[in-house]
Amino acid sequence: MKIIVLDDDPTGSQSVHGCPLLLRWDPATLKRALLDPSPLLFLLSDTRALEPEQAVERVTSICRSLRAVLGEPSGESGPGSWLLVSRGDSTLRGHFPLEIDRIEAELGPFDATLLVPAFLEGGRTTVDGVHLLHGEPVHRSAFAADARFGYPTSDLPAWVEHKSGGERLAESVQQISLAELEPQGEQALVERLLALSGNPLVVVNAQRPEQLEVLARAVRAVLPARRLLVQSAASLLQALAALPPQPLPPASLARLRRGAAPGAVLVGSHVPLSNQQLQLLLVEPACAGVELPVERVLKTIRRLGPESADLADQALEPLREELLERLGSAWLSGRTPVLFSSRGERSCRNAGERQRLSLTLAGLMARLAAGLPPELSYLISKGGTTSQTLLRDGLALAAVRLEGQLLPGLSLLRLPADHDLFPQLPLLTMPGNLGVAETLRQAWWLMESAGRDGSGG
Repeated sequence: MKIIVLDDDPTGSQSVHGCPLLLRWDPATLKRALLDPSPLLFLLSDTRALEPEQAVERVTSICRSLRAVLGEPSGESGPGSWLLVSRGDSTLRGHFPLEIDRIEAELGPFDATLLVPAFLEGGRTTVDGVHLLHGEPVHRSAFAADARFGYPTSDLPAWVEHKSGGERLAESVQQISLAELEPQGEQALVERLLALSGNPLVVVNAQRPEQLEVLARAVRAVLPARRLLVQSAASLLQALAALPPQPLPPASLARLRRGAAPGAVLVGSHVPLSNQQLQLLLVEPACAGVELPVERVLKTIRRLGPESADLADQALEPLREELLERLGSAWLSGRTPVLFSSRGERSCRNAGERQRLSLTLAGLMARLAAGLPPELSYLISKGGTTSQTLLRDGLALAAVRLEGQLLPGLSLLRLPADHDLFPQLPLLTMPGNLGVAETLRQAWWLMESAGRDGSGG
């Protein structure tokens, strides 16, 4: 079985290893990737960075490419040979139910859609239908106040009704309880999944990895007979794929760095946890902070106006050259340059301006990363839009391979051996909301210490 994941943010592979991540999905690229021996295939759609109508267009494009390669649902590539997962945020941000609706329209019908937002490695659990962050209802967190994807409740049936504008009523949402996910109830769970029809939305509660493993076995058992769509966070993917243990432990992953020269860090995310992590990293004497002034970028895009977005890169070229010189000077001095956007969320006039600002900042960071010295030993990118833009635009990648997790939820990718700028460069992608205050500094230190002991590649 091939598990095909439409990942709305390039950090959804944070619980798995040894699989390809695609940044484009033309039929030729898809066919090559589907031949990979890994049971997992990620398509980095990056829809969370898009406006709703743009997300519809992108998901539709992906689904039609998949249909061209996989065939019709009733054909040889139908139930049992592939499972579609819409990877969503474990803090409930994103275009829900827009994306699963588009997948249903293009690749359905499905017998049921499972909603599994638990990300156990990050302290996100679901109990009695309520989604929790470290034991507290997630709607009390800063994530629920997101300017684009905020929400007023952690009760998932009520959240579904809110997000769907009342089209999906809370009472229509089914649940799989924690008790049903105990090993002794596995056959009953299989029978329940077999009885589903008409594509109801089914919330799955989860507190422990063993519960997701029971669900995964039940899903695999019914796939020959039932067509299921899954919207989940990252934890379920590990269980669905039944991957063996990660072959390279964290110390060995860190030794994939290219030599003893410094690496570099990009921090685009500005959620409160990212701010704490950045602050702790910047006090390290071996790190040199370089601030990307957001207000200057915002003034530039306002001056150019919404119809002149293509001119922003040209207008910001003096700023790019200025920042690149500072980054290069820090790197040549033997320190790790840390490029970060000014902290805080800027007040934008409308959603379009907010999106232009986000994409312009990410694009500028990506171009700065591409201009770093070719002897760069590693790169850490924090933030979903930052990482996606870096991979797709700054590094011009069609696909990349995920080696494993340096820390829980922190993926280490490696660029291809024939990459024009940085052959085989290790690149860590780190979600904005991952870990604790020390996590970014800990990741940096793991990569640094691998070079200092002379074991870097």
